[in-house]
Amino acid sequence: MKLNKKKLKGMTARVLMPLCIVAASLSLNSCFGSGAASSSGRGGEVVGVSGRAFNEPSPYGMVRVNRGWLHMGIDKQDSLWGKQTPVKDISVDGFWMDETEITNSQYKQFVNWVRDSILRTRLADPSYGGDETYMITEDKNGDPVTPHLNWKKQLPRKPNEDEQRAIESLYTTNPVTGEKMLDYRQLNYRYEVYDYTAAAQRRNRLNPEERNLNTDIVVNPNEVVMISKDTAYFDDEGRIIRQTINRELSGPWDFLNTYIINIYPDTTCWVNDFQNSDNEVYLRNYFSNPAYAAYPVVGVTWEQANAFCAWRTDYLLKGLGAEARYVQRYRLPTEAEWEYAARGKNQNEFPWEDESVKSGEGCFFANFKPDRGNYTKDGNLITSKTGIYAANSNGLFDMAGNVAEWTSTIYTEAGVDAMNDLNPQLDYKAAKEDPYRLKKKSVRGGSWKDPESYIRSAWRTWEYQNQPRSYIGFRCVRSLANSTSAKQKPQKSKRK
Repeated sequence: MKLNKKKLKGMTARVLMPLCIVAASLSLNSCFGSGAASSSGRGGEVVGVSGRAFNEPSPYGMVRVNRGWLHMGIDKQDSLWGKQTPVKDISVDGFWMDETEITNSQYKQFVNWVRDSILRTRLADPSYGGDETYMITEDKNGDPVTPHLNWKKQLPRKPNEDEQRAIESLYTTNPVTGEKMLDYRQLNYRYEVYDYTAAAQRRNRLNPEERNLNTDIVVNPNEVVMISKDTAYFDDEGRIIRQTINRELSGPWDFLNTYIINIYPDTTCWVNDFQNSDNEVYLRNYFSNPAYAAYPVVGVTWEQANAFCAWRTDYLLKGLGAEARYVQRYRLPTEAEWEYAARGKNQNEFPWEDESVKSGEGCFFANFKPDRGNYTKDGNLITSKTGIYAANSNGLFDMAGNVAEWTSTIYTEAGVDAMNDLNPQLDYKAAKEDPYRLKKKSVRGGSWKDPESYIRSAWRTWEYQNQPRSYIGFRCVRSLANSTSAKQKPQKSKRK
């Protein structure tokens, strides 16, 4: 496989830029000195280096979950299913979490961004008129940069013939009805993630002498270290080729993983999940009809959810200034983070205080399946608008029912028993050739189609990472830049 080294270098530089900025800042401070770090008037005493405090802005639509501990799992055997789950006391650091599940409206913003990025690329292509102003190839000083899209350039309102061909190339025609539709097969998002954890592991040091601190061991300077990385590219026929390659460690670029994901939700999940059911109305309307804008997005795989997190991170960082180096990337919650957030401040069995699933007046606390075949007993048939039920004590809505939610954790029967008790996580990036059983991811919260037992905060279930479902969605988290700082009031989204 041939990689465009210039493009790879440019993209990796953007990933590593925060580290470079920190290093440059430290270098400048050591050269010039400032404040308490200056030697003047201190009598030669070590007084420490002063610095400007960073106050992390509250992310829009997210709530802060402060660090704490959790008795994770279910202590007593489940009375309905007779299943026991592993239990352990664990501690987690603080994080931001979406107050609701990601909605159709929010996911459409991602879809539209990918669509418009493809369109801008084609408008700059000589085959469609070659308007180079849609691409940025030089900086303000006229020096060449890695070509990237110019988002300040508006798309044409009155397209000429070439521009119209570029626009129409994104659509396909239904051979039966003649209806023009967005060609979802073209909506592929390419992103890169630098694996800081793998790069930091001592076994992966470029200098062999740094790989083992035991001075009784003779270091072999010719030791070969093999690394594994994910990569993806388009072949000559435009097909996505995804690979996990193993190769000899050669440099920091070996920890840059590349992914290409088709990001359009699988709207056919409403038919494929329910055989012998007439769900065509959801297939045709659930994602496209504005009436469902505030409903949770479904039909999104674990892989697509991760792509959304990567895009959301990149979208955020482009809107921030120098302080972007402190902001953590968006990601899926770990299984432990999800349960910790769902249980609330008092570690309840459900996200609410009561042990029952409905109030004394008979009002249900969540959207689930309260009776055999009677989905409407709680007032809903399928999903419901996000946030219509009361939030838990952490300010989070729909942590039980509505849709189950992807986590970043692989699913094993051992569960928390196999995890560390500090920020626990079981992570495995399954290769394409791995057995399918290794591609199970933990899913939490239960959904609109699940009984009461499944919507408990500690209940564990799973799904394959490439399997879309009409009852699985997701929400994002973001680690706190400083978990020791004072509590902040999150910015609430405006509900209509």
